[in-house]
Amino acid sequence: MRVQVKARNRSYEFESLPGEKLLFAGLRNEIELPYECASGTCGTCKAKLLDGQIADPWPHAPGRRYLKADHGEFLMCQCAPQSDIRVEIASFVNPMSARACPPRAFNGTIRKRGMLTHDVMALEVALDQPCDFDAGQFVALEVADVPGYRGYSMVNFERLARVLAFVVKKKPDGGVSEWLFRGDRTGAPVRAFGPLGRATFFPGVEKNLLCIAGGSGIAGMMSIVSHACQEKHFGRYHGYLFFGVRTMQDAFYLTELRELAQQYPDRLHITVALSDEDVPVDAASRHPGLHFARGLVHEVVAREMRGRFDNVRAYVAGPPPCVDAAIRMLLLEGKLSTDNVRYDKFS
Repeated sequence: MRVQVKARNRSYEFESLPGEKLLFAGLRNEIELPYECASGTCGTCKAKLLDGQIADPWPHAPGRRYLKADHGEFLMCQCAPQSDIRVEIASFVNPMSARACPPRAFNGTIRKRGMLTHDVMALEVALDQPCDFDAGQFVALEVADVPGYRGYSMVNFERLARVLAFVVKKKPDGGVSEWLFRGDRTGAPVRAFGPLGRATFFPGVEKNLLCIAGGSGIAGMMSIVSHACQEKHFGRYHGYLFFGVRTMQDAFYLTELRELAQQYPDRLHITVALSDEDVPVDAASRHPGLHFARGLVHEVVAREMRGRFDNVRAYVAGPPPCVDAAIRMLLLEGKLSTDNVRYDKFS
C-alpha cells in the first residue's frame, strides 16, 4: 500500500507491506517518524488519517487515551494500512541519519531465560538473521499469545548480533511479562522490530559519560558502558554509572558491573543506590570495586556528581518517574544542555 505522510516541514511517500504497522513501515524506509515507546503506550506517534482505511488490531492500547478519535487520530505503531492512505503529522519529520542502523522486522526464538531476582528475568533471543544496532537501543518484541509489541533494551553490544540479551521486569497485569514468568518459554517464537531508540553512544564522543538507570533500565546502560570499554573510551574520559534499586535483594548484574569497573578502576565509577534501606555494612567488601549509597538514584547522582558535570553526556533509563526526576536534576542542578541528555521512555 502507498502511504503519503504530510509533516510540518515536508511530505513523504513510501510503501507499506501487507499488515505492516505504519510506524514500522516509515522507519524501515529510513524516515524518522515520531515515536518513543513504539509499543502503544506513550501516544507520541499519533497521526491524523486524511484518506484511506487502516486496521487497529489492539484497540485497547494504553496510548489511545492521548488521541482524539473523533478527529481521525490514531497510533502509527499500532495501525496498519488496508489501502493507500494519506496521513498528517503535527511534528517535523526528517530522513534518518546516514550513520543510524535502519530498523527492520525479523523473527527469533527464546533461547534462554533465568531469574536475576524474584521479579526480574534475564532473557536471550536467538535471531533468524544478524541484527546491527547501536549501544543503548531497544527492539519491540511481540509474542504469539499476547497482542501488541513491548520494548526491551539490549544488554549486550556487538555488531551483526545473532543473539539479543534483555532484562524483563515482572509487572502486574503486564501481558508479555506475565506470559514470560508463567512458565518455561524456551523455544517459543517471537517477532521483533528494530533497532529503535535515540539514547545511543557512538565512539568518538569527546565527553565523560554519565549513565543513570532505575531497575531494569540498567539493560541499555550495560550496552553503552560495554561498548565504551571496547572502544577504550575510559582511557581518556571518565565514566559514571548509577544503578538505582529498592534494596540489595533487588540488585543484579553486580558481578558484571564489577568486572566492567575493574577494567578502568580510576576512571569508571559505578554506584548502586538503595532507595528503601540503608547500605549493608558488608556491601563494599562483598562487591569490591563498586560503591553503594542510600537514596533515590537521581538524589544520589546529584550528591555524588556535584562539581563533576563539566563536559558530560548523560544517558537515562528506567520507569517514567525515575527518568523524569533524573532529567529534571540534570537540567536544573547539573546545568546540562538538552542535547547532552539522552533517554528513551517506553515503559
